Amino acid sequence: MSATAISIPLWADLSAVALGSLQGALFASTFRDRRIDLLGVAIVGTAAGLGGGILRDVLLGVIPRALESNWYLLVAVLASLLGMLLQRIFSRLAALITVLDALTLGVYGAIGATKALAFGLPEIPAIFVGVVAAVGGSVMRDVLMNLTIAMMHVGSLYAVAAGAGTIVLVAMVAVGTPTLAAGIVGTVVTVVIRLLAVRFGWTLPEQRALSRLPRWRRPR
Repeated sequence: MSATAISIPLWADLSAVALGSLQGALFASTFRDRRIDLLGVAIVGTAAGLGGGILRDVLLGVIPRALESNWYLLVAVLASLLGMLLQRIFSRLAALITVLDALTLGVYGAIGATKALAFGLPEIPAIFVGVVAAVGGSVMRDVLMNLTIAMMHVGSLYAVAAGAGTIVLVAMVAVGTPTLAAGIVGTVVTVVIRLLAVRFGWTLPEQRALSRLPRWRRPR
């Protein structure tokens, strides 16, 4: 598949950036005890919005698309400031940050996997790029906030949801499904799995100390 076979529209990329930045700023604004100022919220939101796309393009060996246009940084900063200014309103909707987070996860995963396929990557590497693009913004957000990276501890199937959505997308493209339709379905799969995991507390099995394993299962 050639790089020209699939084109990511600018509006789609900017929508993902806006969603990620808005969610990142809303997330940062909830930490009242840390007294994050206007600049801090803008930095966290911008990193959350642009992080996944930058990591995606680094893996693909191209100049990050966020640095090829004035729109990306502008949209990221404006969405971050909007998220901070409207935080009091959004805070009344307890599920909003979770929904935005899931939607950002799905959109970035879909765009990342689609772009990887456009650059000729095989299916499995394309899935990997999609997952990295999906979780990259949240990783940068957590690092800047000095928090434990969400996807690194027992949680709500964050990377798993992104992986499931990108697998569905890549599989659908492989059998000839139009890219837009595959992207929509892949995004929906990610969002649904993520939200159900949060709602019902689904997690992967927690790692356990060897001393707690039955004797017959201990390594010799």
